[in-house]
Amino acid sequence: MKISDITRAIEEVAPLYLQEEWDNAGLQVGDVGQEATGTLLCVDVTEAIVDEAVGRGINLIVSHHPLLFRGLKRITPATATERIVAKALKHDIAIYAAHTNMDSARGGVSWATGRMVGLTNMRTLVPQQGRLMKMAVYVPLASRDAVCEALWAAGAGMIGDYDRCAYMVDGNGTYRPLAGAHPAIGVVGSDHVEAETRVEVVFPVGICANVVRAMLAAHPYEEPAFDLVKLENRVATAGLGVIGELETPMTGIDYIAKVKAALGIGAIPYAGDARRMVKRVALCGGAGAEFAGVAIAEGADVYMCGDLKYHDFTTHSDRILMANIGHYESEQCTKGIFYDIIKKKFPNFATYYAEQDKNPISYG
Repeated sequence: MKISDITRAIEEVAPLYLQEEWDNAGLQVGDVGQEATGTLLCVDVTEAIVDEAVGRGINLIVSHHPLLFRGLKRITPATATERIVAKALKHDIAIYAAHTNMDSARGGVSWATGRMVGLTNMRTLVPQQGRLMKMAVYVPLASRDAVCEALWAAGAGMIGDYDRCAYMVDGNGTYRPLAGAHPAIGVVGSDHVEAETRVEVVFPVGICANVVRAMLAAHPYEEPAFDLVKLENRVATAGLGVIGELETPMTGIDYIAKVKAALGIGAIPYAGDARRMVKRVALCGGAGAEFAGVAIAEGADVYMCGDLKYHDFTTHSDRILMANIGHYESEQCTKGIFYDIIKKKFPNFATYYAEQDKNPISYG
């Protein structure tokens, strides 16, 4: 089995096109074409984790946070990042990250953390928007099914929990092949009328090139007519954060105690009236202070994320209970997500939680 088999399995759950524009998810270091000897899972890649991989004879590290956000101008012992890259290359260790693509994937980071803190009936808090395309292509009736199959195989036609979705309407297409053309149907120099179907499908912007390529390969025409339109629709199944409900309402202070126990947190800073009953909960793994207003608009009783500042508390705590559950603590679940993905696909493959993966922040 190759390292690419592992990374492909992760991307089936969290495609790279889901990541934010500023992010750098995906392969960070190494060659995914080499045989995989094992996987080490972590939140952040450190020198100690690379040493652990070397000691275990493992050549793939999968992390949540990317090691590289910006290009390196040199690789020297001057910084931890440069030392990590140099050591990984020396020992043929590949480093791969699934960051905001895993944050935005359905069932990803916030969903896993939500389950840990007792949420049910979860849905995406901030759905992605402007990430869809629509293709309309005109196909001769005899080739309609073949073209549709090619589009669906390329990933088009997914809408929520439905696949192979398309809108079709029959009509007539007209054209006249000119000198130099090689028409699949019709004669050079003569007008032609062909019964055609207009096929419309939607798909993520990130796979547009693959969808167009698949359509062109399956379409019988030398010059197929098709349109591409970017949509502003929201994608309810992809986005950041979740909002859900507790099966049994409780006071805010009792719920904070429950979250502390569930996530192994020694202390949770919070602001707002913790005596009020909590039923609806919104959270975002990692950073997410900017979504507090969305949580309020959605009727949440409490909003939790990993990076709240003083003025985030003071701005919103008169309307909602605000709780800072820690960046690492809110994303530690990623190791379990990676483990489940890999073990489901490759049950006998050596996969370990990194023993050296630790919260870089200590509490006094």
